[in-house]
Amino acid sequence: MRTLIVAEDGRVTRDAPTGTIRELLARPEVVVWLDIQSPDLDDARLLEDEFGFHPLAVEDAIRAHERPKVEAHGHYYFIVFYAADFGTTADAIDLQGLHLFVGSNFLITVHATPISEVTDTMNRCLAGGPSGAGPLTHQVGALVYALLDAVVDEYFPLMDQVADRIEDLEDTIFIQFDERSIQTIFSLKKDLLRLRHVVSPQRDVMNRLLRLELPVFRQDDLPYLQDIYDHIVRVTDTVDTYRDLLSSALDSYLSLQSNRLNEIMKVLTIASIVLMSAALVTGFYGMNFRFMPELDWPLGEAYVLGLMALIGAGLVVYFRRRKWL
Repeated sequence: MRTLIVAEDGRVTRDAPTGTIRELLARPEVVVWLDIQSPDLDDARLLEDEFGFHPLAVEDAIRAHERPKVEAHGHYYFIVFYAADFGTTADAIDLQGLHLFVGSNFLITVHATPISEVTDTMNRCLAGGPSGAGPLTHQVGALVYALLDAVVDEYFPLMDQVADRIEDLEDTIFIQFDERSIQTIFSLKKDLLRLRHVVSPQRDVMNRLLRLELPVFRQDDLPYLQDIYDHIVRVTDTVDTYRDLLSSALDSYLSLQSNRLNEIMKVLTIASIVLMSAALVTGFYGMNFRFMPELDWPLGEAYVLGLMALIGAGLVVYFRRRKWL
């Protein structure tokens, strides 16, 4: 699915014919934003023929499995970024690749699945500016900033959801001690590791955008890119902090499990000692001696049972006084 937005003389139009792209690109005062969702071979040919993009860059955009990066290709730049949320099931963090071709008067975004940040940025652009009422105007640099800023800003609600899940896990571990929490811990740690592998390279992407001073950005736009960089650094630190919290929760879970096992082993050991004392008495009276005073005693059986009970009770009292039980 393609969506074409054209900005000219302060006016923004949507769904312009894609056949006019080459004519529009030849006019420097016109800004073109083409969004491609679920790209196919026809879209790949369009990117190569109408825009002259390198086949390898187009292949990376179509495959959508690239590491976050920024590449210079002569008259344009290729940027790979990732949006993240908990998806529809809210069971795992969903990473969605966003590929940007940035030129002097065009922006091409390619993504396999719907990304709300792209839709929202387009709607703001159509409503009166890519970033609302602000210093940025209808320029490619403004569009790139607005889009990347929207993507990065969505990381913070995601981190809040992760924090809530960690709090629920701590309650589950220390209050309920649900054994299924170990699966949740490992699943969340895996998601945070995947997110860390995406967020950290994106910090390098923003750093390169700041250092390269691309022609598509004005000098006044660089502070806004710096703001995105700062937000990514905060997200990276937050991910590392939550991974440490999950590691601590895992250690606490294992410690509690070990303590529970020790308690069980202690109870079983005490029970074994009590039973061994009873077995000692029965073993003594089970010896094949002919002359034993208690053998012919009418109360001999009650005496032996009482003796075993008395020894067992004495051991329990001793263990309680030593605080072993």
